[in-house]
Amino acid sequence: MKIHNLVGAVALLAAVSCTDVPDKNGGTTRKNDPPARNLSITRANAYNSLFLDSNHVEQFIAQQNVSDTVSESMRYFYNERNFQFAWFDANGLSEQALAFRNLYDYNDTSNARRALDRRLDRLIGDDINQVSASDASIAKTEMLLTWRFINYVWDNYKNDKQRRIALKNLVPAKKQDLIEMAKDELSNDQNDRIVNNSWYASLKKELKRFTKIAENGGWETLPIPKKKIKPGKSDTLVALVKNRLYQSGDFAKRDTSTLFTDDLEKVIRLQQANYGLKADGTINASLVKELNVSVTARIKQLLVNLERMRWMPAAENGSLIVVNIPEYTLHVTNGGDSVFSMPIVVGKQGHNTVMFSGSLSHVVFSPYWNVPPSIVENEIMPAMEKNSDYLVQNNMEITGEEEGLPVIRQLPGDKNELGKVKFLFPNSFNIYFHDTPHKGLFNESKRAFSHGCMRLSQPVRLAKYLLRDQPEWTDERIDSAMNLDKEKWVKVKEPVPVLIYYYTAWVDQAGRMQWREDTYGRDKAMERKLFLNGGAATNELAWVKTK
Repeated sequence: MKIHNLVGAVALLAAVSCTDVPDKNGGTTRKNDPPARNLSITRANAYNSLFLDSNHVEQFIAQQNVSDTVSESMRYFYNERNFQFAWFDANGLSEQALAFRNLYDYNDTSNARRALDRRLDRLIGDDINQVSASDASIAKTEMLLTWRFINYVWDNYKNDKQRRIALKNLVPAKKQDLIEMAKDELSNDQNDRIVNNSWYASLKKELKRFTKIAENGGWETLPIPKKKIKPGKSDTLVALVKNRLYQSGDFAKRDTSTLFTDDLEKVIRLQQANYGLKADGTINASLVKELNVSVTARIKQLLVNLERMRWMPAAENGSLIVVNIPEYTLHVTNGGDSVFSMPIVVGKQGHNTVMFSGSLSHVVFSPYWNVPPSIVENEIMPAMEKNSDYLVQNNMEITGEEEGLPVIRQLPGDKNELGKVKFLFPNSFNIYFHDTPHKGLFNESKRAFSHGCMRLSQPVRLAKYLLRDQPEWTDERIDSAMNLDKEKWVKVKEPVPVLIYYYTAWVDQAGRMQWREDTYGRDKAMERKLFLNGGAATNELAWVKTK
């Protein structure tokens, strides 16, 4: 994710002097001296609200014995930000920190647990509400992450030009006017040189399309229907919807009639699917509310998600599992091509599913559910007080005691909250995929109900896919293993990478623009940091081209 305020950046980089410095392999490389501090960044317009003392950066470099190459890059990085924090804001780790952690873990094939990783785990797990720049531990973690980021940039970008762009642009530093940011994104190809995934490129094309719509005046707000309008009916709203869809390029022809035609029904079903709504082919309140979101608000949403997509890795050659939290969907791909997708349930507000990457290594049939202490304390113990037979009725047992709480697990069976199979990809958050006995929840369009783990609508399909190269695991054996009275662990022959992301706007593999609700409010949080006045002060008419 980047600074979009790139005016004069090329001139700046060309003007500074160059020196030969040792590179990571013992040779030399031409590199720019650090620029002067970017004093245009102030506490009023900074992306993050925390600032480092420049002396502390120098002290860190000396204490950690940082190499010349990394130390000069670190000075460059923080001078460009006016020593603004990159990885923390006042509320804790920034979204960029989580995105970089995700990308770094995905690219790092070692299983070593580093001190910095453990520190990040604690910061995420503690759900910090407020941090201070004066906290020495926070400042050190900030600079350690920057050190790691610089090494990542050196390892993953081929030349100095790409590296400078990455250091300058991947982490936003300064709020910008919404219109100017969109224009910068479309007119400047610097970010294209450092992003290597198709998600970003396809969404940028949509930004261009929506910006053109804005320049042509956008669209008008439609009245909300009190009841559904079905195909074959006539209504004045039908003509307005046709015009609205024509303006956005989603309805191919101008049609001023009030008749709900078959052609319109096909488009309506597609539109409902594109918004994650039930595709019943009717014009209803839910669809019209989505159509009424202004083009400026959609451009804002596109820019926020482009920020996120800059951290998406390039497509894997082999199998990959991607979960998009606001979509409530798990995708299995192979070599970038879709294999299958399925609806899932994610964590409810307050039990948010965490963005991270992992590697799916084990299938566990007929699993025990080891009930988390928080659920034991807040849900099961109150239920036990009301009903002495609660554990027996729910096929649970007490296996011990820890810190004054009973250790409870649920035995395999039809009532087990994990269903009949779970899928493990080791991570610090105790999050995994699993079956569920509560199948009705998959019929809901918004599926944030769990305590953080992800429930699968088609777990058997995923199990068969993961074990497809292990011929001993026939369909019959899988079915039998799912109905045992004790756990059965199976190691996956070729572990599959798992990426868990948060996108509310993206282009699907069919080339259709997809929009989803901001389930956890992360879009709104980024908008407040990314845009001047949160983007709210932008006049819709300001988009329109002047003659």
